[in-house]
Amino acid sequence: MGILYVVPTPIGNLEDITLRALRVLREVSLIAAEDTRTSRILLQHYQIQTPLISYHEHNERARLETLFEALDKGDIALISDAGMPGISDPGYELVCAAIERGIRVEPLPGANAVITALVGSGLPPDTFIYLGFLPRKDKVLRELFTRLEHVQRTLVAYESPNRLCDSLAVIASVLGDRPVCVARELSKKFEEYQRGPISTVLAHFQATPPRGEITLVIGGAAPVEIIQWDEAAVRAALQARLASGEPLKLAAKAIAAESGWERRAVYDLGSGE
Repeated sequence: MGILYVVPTPIGNLEDITLRALRVLREVSLIAAEDTRTSRILLQHYQIQTPLISYHEHNERARLETLFEALDKGDIALISDAGMPGISDPGYELVCAAIERGIRVEPLPGANAVITALVGSGLPPDTFIYLGFLPRKDKVLRELFTRLEHVQRTLVAYESPNRLCDSLAVIASVLGDRPVCVARELSKKFEEYQRGPISTVLAHFQATPPRGEITLVIGGAAPVEIIQWDEAAVRAALQARLASGEPLKLAAKAIAAESGWERRAVYDLGSGE
């Protein structure tokens, strides 16, 4: 049984591919590509002559058996038009089916627009949520960001240039004038980062309609500042909860979350009552 290699391809600049990826693409017996026309440009550039087969969102299930038959005879590589297969691109079903059949799946590291935009945004990259492509309908988009309103992590999403201004307006109406970064045409000739409050970035793209591939990075909610209670307030809250029959352990945990005190310190106050 062969190996299924998941191979990321450049998101724009053809030089952004690893030596290992090139070796794998040359050595496998078959390459499953999202769009064979797009992939041939990359393969011809590096003089790779491995046979290609199409594998995209409209034929994923129909192609599975063909690909597993190929895996019976040798290794295959899965690629998408750009970036990492499976990240808002075809590949998830094939990977899951391969794992279920006990086939070795080997993803290679490489170019990815989400990480590139996040690092270049100037917004906190230590913890983030990837949202995929944003919903097209304003109502659904509004509901999504209403659920995320208090999340303190940086948010990253893909958006089309035609929808960008409308989406920024909706996001601003829900989240306020958050800091954002619109990363456009990453690694390509006209690469652009527009950073600033949503109102500033929106005004820029209203005056200069965007083109190309867009990754949107949105700052998380500001941390909620907890004003620490004094000891009298903590004792009063403890007395009220304990009088209602609440166990000390649960009361201490609840009050610690509200008061800015350590749970153990609240517990010790209660145990001395």
